[in-house]
Formats: sequence, structure tokens, C-alpha cells
Amino acid sequence: MYSVGVRDHIMVAHSLAGEVFGPAQRLHGATYTVSVEIEREELGPDGILCDIGMLRSELRAVLDTLDFQNLDEHPAFPGRRSTTELIARHIHRELGPRLPFIAGVMLTITLDESPAAWARYRAPVGPTIALPTPMTRL
Repeated sequence: MYSVGVRDHIMVAHSLAGEVFGPAQRLHGATYTVSVEIEREELGPDGILCDIGMLRSELRAVLDTLDFQNLDEHPAFPGRRSTTELIARHIHRELGPRLPFIAGVMLTITLDESPAAWARYRAPVGPTIALPTPMTRL
């Protein structure tokens, strides 16, 4: 399995409702290091998994929608918490369709909250291949 990745960062504000979040229930800032990793069994015809410059640009485009935003007011998180796990999933869902892959690619998004804590979301990207429906006899 081949893999390639890039990193960037975002700064956000948010609050996390619920006793389990302790002082993070109050509005606070967070700086996340965002790592993206693409995995695939085979390389493309040029002997690479993907163009790293393209991957960095597409990641930045997705992160620009979050950077310096109050996620409590962000349309991606209406009425729900913006936990690190949910932010990672949101980035995956926004970045995946922007990547030029047909199928067979695993995309992993990791958000580092600090050198000691992170959350990760990993799932395949690319269109789902629809299976033909069986013909029925009348």
C-alpha cells in the first residue's frame, strides 16, 4: 500500500455543550494541525499516488471555509457539537469529492489538538459503484 500526505492548520473558536466537556463548554479557541493521508494499492501511470501540490491546494481550499471561524455559527455544524472527531469527518467529506480519484483510495484526516492528543477519521473516497439490479420477470 502506498501513501502520501500533507499538513496544514486552522484556528477556530467553538464551545462544546455538555458536562463531559468541562471548561470547554465555554467559548474558546483551538488551533488544529490538519494532516491528510491518501492510501492506495497501486500508483498512477506517472509513478505517483497523486500530485502533492494539488492535494495541498485542495486541502487549503477546504480549510479556508473553517479557518478563523466560530464553529458554533458555522453551517456545517448546525445544532450539534463541533468536536475534533466531527471536524475531521467534515473535512473528509468536503475534501474527498474534490480529489480526482475513481475508486480504491482511502483518505485519512487527522486533527492534532496538541502534541499529545488527536482525532482521526478514515474512510474510502471516490464514487460508489452501483451494482446492477436484477431483472424481474413479468
